[in-house]
Amino acid sequence: MAESNASPADSRATLDALKLARLRRLLHEILPGNTFYATKFARIPKPTAIESLDALTEWPFTFKDELVEASSLAAAGDRPGGPGNLTYPVERYVRYHQTSGTHGRPLPVFDTAEDWQWWMDCWRIVFERGRVQAGDRVFVASSFGPYVGFWSAFDAAPNIGAMAIPSGGLSTVARLDLLRTVGATVLVATPSYALHLAEVARDQKIDTAALPVRLVIVAGEPGGSSPSVRSRLAEAWGAAVLDHAGATEVGPWGVGDLQGHGLDVIEPWFHAEFLAVETGLPAAAGQLAELVLTTLGRAGAPVIRYRTGDLVRPRWPADAEVAAGSCPWVRLDGGVLGRVDDMLIIRGVNVFPGAIDDIVRSFPEIVEYRLTVANRDSLDTMLLEIEDHLDDPGRVAMELQLRLGLRVEVMVAPLGSLPRFESKGRRISDQRPHVTRRLIS
Repeated sequence: MAESNASPADSRATLDALKLARLRRLLHEILPGNTFYATKFARIPKPTAIESLDALTEWPFTFKDELVEASSLAAAGDRPGGPGNLTYPVERYVRYHQTSGTHGRPLPVFDTAEDWQWWMDCWRIVFERGRVQAGDRVFVASSFGPYVGFWSAFDAAPNIGAMAIPSGGLSTVARLDLLRTVGATVLVATPSYALHLAEVARDQKIDTAALPVRLVIVAGEPGGSSPSVRSRLAEAWGAAVLDHAGATEVGPWGVGDLQGHGLDVIEPWFHAEFLAVETGLPAAAGQLAELVLTTLGRAGAPVIRYRTGDLVRPRWPADAEVAAGSCPWVRLDGGVLGRVDDMLIIRGVNVFPGAIDDIVRSFPEIVEYRLTVANRDSLDTMLLEIEDHLDDPGRVAMELQLRLGLRVEVMVAPLGSLPRFESKGRRISDQRPHVTRRLIS
């Protein structure tokens, strides 16, 4: 299903024509064999003859809970995956991954060989943005479990002639030793773990800025488009920083640039829609919105109008920008800001985990943090614990009040006492009785 030519279109009109052609091709491929979507689109007249991308707005959304339920029914029927969201017989699939299950049951996701090549095509675009090329040594700091994590990045490196270096099963100290020994030039990790690697390196008297690493690609959690996080990563590693976004059930859908201008949706392979949080209607530029994605090259397990739950602020490049050479893809200012189900409402104020992270990470002396939200005497409270080399919580509390408009109690925790995370960080705990207890990425 994937094509070798994944270069960006040079105008919005050309891009939309490319996307519509790929959508039609996808629909011809998956219908009626994909039972999930054949049932969902049963009331749509001739879906394979869709005339415009705008027509998608009349089609039903896809929700993760639906996919999980369909997969559960399929497993009970001794056919892993389908009659859920599988287009082909299960024997055709060569890759298995599953979502982390942070907000519910894990979702099993299958890919054919053609679909996995589509992942590679998307990652080629990511690598091109970071100027990764043949001869680079790409160090992937991941445990390589059943979650897609950085499996696709690891496989994509040899596709462009770069060396892929695994580090699953190693301690952080052992990873640093391996990274230094092999002379890695590219580090792939979550923002949290890349910072933690640098922290441990300092303890081991290793100067990370003196290592050959020239690029840090971060994904898996917000932060790669946060100025304070990017600044800390760049300083710690003496390297450029590139943000990336993806999801197991969707694919590698977003990539930033080396200047940190936000995330671009990889539109040759994804169609994006934006639902304003306040109204549920199509969002205008700059409005806080939920990201909705349709894959355009993954026929084996497609998602169409998928409610990702990611909160973003879209911006479409002006015609003059595109004419001057800017990419026509829609940009998400600030990257992924958080998730719909992670947004905290504190005393009537919307607070996003990404905003907390950006503020705390703006203090280079703070190593790690944890925020606990509670309710005392019917009043919402926030307690922020920080590992702080300056032992000065007052300056952090003042900045939080200034930028959030909320009073936050800040306490200093002993260095090394707060949890560290290799994959998605869980630093915010909402313990209010009227809120479902959960850890927030």
